[in-house]
Amino acid sequence: MNQSAFAAALLDPELPAPDGLLAWNGSDPARRFQVYRNNVVVSLIDALADTYAVTQELVGETFFRAMARLYVFAHPPQSRMLAFYGADFPDFVEGFPPAAGLPYLADVARLEYRRVTAYHAADLAGVGPDAVAAALGDEAHLPQLRVSLHPSLSVLASPFAVVSLWAAHQGLLALAEVLPDSPETALILRHELAVEVIRIPPAASVFINALHAGAPLGDAAAAAMEIAADFDLPGTLGLLLQKSMITALHSPRSTP
Repeated sequence: MNQSAFAAALLDPELPAPDGLLAWNGSDPARRFQVYRNNVVVSLIDALADTYAVTQELVGETFFRAMARLYVFAHPPQSRMLAFYGADFPDFVEGFPPAAGLPYLADVARLEYRRVTAYHAADLAGVGPDAVAAALGDEAHLPQLRVSLHPSLSVLASPFAVVSLWAAHQGLLALAEVLPDSPETALILRHELAVEVIRIPPAASVFINALHAGAPLGDAAAAAMEIAADFDLPGTLGLLLQKSMITALHSPRSTP
């Protein structure tokens, strides 16, 4: 039996059961294949529902599962790791016409998927207080200091209230008080064993993204100050250090 034909028929309800199927008990192979196909699809929809729990709550289970079923047929898994299945589901949601009335839905889904990747990211220890004190005390080289950030850390800037919408579905805010069209920026990270979602100012996201891209501290701060002249550099660095998100310091003096 051709494996490609089997896989294609498995995720296309319009295709018949592949040729060559046999049933050990003499039952109809095509009927058993339909049951197997349904079980596979339901399992993939369940995996999406686990990852995108808030997205499902926002549209309701019936709508979500119908949308997810269409996604499953169009985007079969490419890996055995179902924890990461649905990486492009937010893009699918964004282009799904029946969901057009909820323009924030795709960004909420993006936040949820970032939480998954943060949870499974590699574990690295944050820099110690002595190394931080030495770097901060070297004022002459401080603007050229580069840092490595924790693999779990990411930033999501949205024109919608994604942090508040997510928090409301964790019981941290009243949903009725959330204004969905209010722009918010989320900092997603794993601190110790917990994945956290923290609302940060847009300037802080510019600073963190610049550090992520390898910019030195001075250039990253300058980019943030172009967004907000009152950018809180000490507060943002303090948050990253408190959450153990700075994993290495690269002083220009140590560069050959």
